Amino acid sequence: MDDEVQQPEEYEVGTGMLCLFGRQLKLFRERAGLDRAGLGSMTGYSPSTIASFEQGRRIPPPRFIDQVDEALDAHGVLSTSKDAVARAQYPAFFQGAAKLEAEAVVLHVYATQAVSGLLQTEEYARAVFAMWRPQLDEEVIEQRLAARLARQEIIERKPVPHLSFVIEEAVLLRPLGGEAVWRGQLEQLLLMGQKRNVEVQVMPLSRQEHAGLAGPFTLMEMKDGRRIAYAEVQGDSRVHTERQKVRELERTYGSLRAQAHTPAESRALIEKLLGET
Repeated sequence: MDDEVQQPEEYEVGTGMLCLFGRQLKLFRERAGLDRAGLGSMTGYSPSTIASFEQGRRIPPPRFIDQVDEALDAHGVLSTSKDAVARAQYPAFFQGAAKLEAEAVVLHVYATQAVSGLLQTEEYARAVFAMWRPQLDEEVIEQRLAARLARQEIIERKPVPHLSFVIEEAVLLRPLGGEAVWRGQLEQLLLMGQKRNVEVQVMPLSRQEHAGLAGPFTLMEMKDGRRIAYAEVQGDSRVHTERQKVRELERTYGSLRAQAHTPAESRALIEKLLGET
């Protein structure tokens, strides 16, 4: 049995679903006898933004899609594309995992290179995207930043999910974005760790035993009891559903939590880092 979930069609800016939506938008606009300025005045967007939507160069927000579907009398043709268009906010390799993450009731995250996206401040996330190589266009950075911050809504979702994080101490020592951004991120970790449904643990550099040397991963439990694992490196990602593979990573995560500082010890370490600067 294949241990990977079938990935959805890949949607990148300027290709695939975005271009299809853009062509449909243009057809409905022209059928209504409107130019881009006219549609823009009806929806509150500039003609250049409408052009970007039609050419698949920019991701239209859900509110715009609902507005334009009604304004152009599209009878739901445009609004039914909202979910697929929304997936284009994410890089292609993460789109399948993003949908699963949003529906999970339990999430366990092992982070080795940067703070998990679910815990990042806006400034820290922007710095992470700015350092991406090959470099990302400013428009793409803004799109991915908005998507990353939107992902964090899961923390406050009802019913409340349980989330735990094991973060390498080296991640906390790396001042991505400069000292002000770094301090803000450490303070964010302290705030997130105070939530009843969130546990943050730090894996200390001093440990002589370490179960996570094979790299980062995420474990997810769904409402129907399915348990899924997600692993990613250098833009190559896999969503695992085969039970043996998921069990292996669950055992690894259990060992990581046992080897890491407790949540209370982790808070003390973060507070110490903040106090030293």
